Amino acid sequence: MEIFTLLETLEDLLERSRTMPFSTKAIVDKEEILDIIKEIRLKLPDELKQAKWVKEERQRILVEAQKEADEIVKEAENRIIAMIDEHEITRKAYEQKAEIIETANEMSREISKGTKDYADSILQNLENSLVSALEIIQNNRKELK
Repeated sequence: MEIFTLLETLEDLLERSRTMPFSTKAIVDKEEILDIIKEIRLKLPDELKQAKWVKEERQRILVEAQKEADEIVKEAENRIIAMIDEHEITRKAYEQKAEIIETANEMSREISKGTKDYADSILQNLENSLVSALEIIQNNRKELK
């Protein structure tokens, strides 16, 4: 990720800077620091777009999983209608219907949960990265002031 590279460059610049006597204050090239911060700002929207894409992809997967579950349920209902003619077949059909619906619902829940967990994990990692980057920038700004 380019933002982390820029942050490392900023950190290296601060670590290499000369310190003022009897102080932890550092003498840095203001223009160089500002240029790096501007580059970081330019790169941030890409990270935010990526987070938006992850959110949209999560929603798309959930919709797709629901459609698949609906298709499985509809297929089960069609099978039951086709088997209604004979008593034994009808009884078995009702049993299969229940199993298929339960399986479809379970698959739907699992797919939905897995998708949510995956999207949440990606968003959590992104949030942690952004929070970390923001903290570094805030600390660096405090030191600059």
